[in-house]
Amino acid sequence: MELSLEIGPLKPELADLVVAFIAFGIVYAFMAGVVLPRIARVLREREGAIEGGQQRAEETREEAERAHAEYQRLLSEARHEAARLRQESAEQGAALLAELRGEGQRQREEMLSAARAQIDADRALAEASLNQEVDALATRLAGKIVGESLEEFARGRS
Repeated sequence: MELSLEIGPLKPELADLVVAFIAFGIVYAFMAGVVLPRIARVLREREGAIEGGQQRAEETREEAERAHAEYQRLLSEARHEAARLRQESAEQGAALLAELRGEGQRQREEMLSAARAQIDADRALAEASLNQEVDALATRLAGKIVGESLEEFARGRS
């Protein structure tokens, strides 16, 4: 077995070498001219989509943070307004209660004054009526004791 180095993969024929270079050039030209630009364009589009998606996600996150901050601000304002309204209502309720108590006190005093005046008037009438009856009884009793009617004398004294 002898190895012949004249023909083989390490020593190709010139025609095979030329055909291989031409085929390589055609494949390289096709790849460089058609396939690689398409791949590069697709990669750029994907990169742009990813960056655009990240940018949109960042914008959406910032918008969500702004909306959340606005929500928190409005919620805080609403809580302060509710607290203010509760305070106002409590103050108005206390004022109304004090006013009603004052009005009730005033009406009670008026009723007590009217009742006292009525009692005083009734007492005066009762005293006057009682005095007349006592005078009449005293006159009759004195007339019985004296044996004469003293009613004319009592009328003249009145």
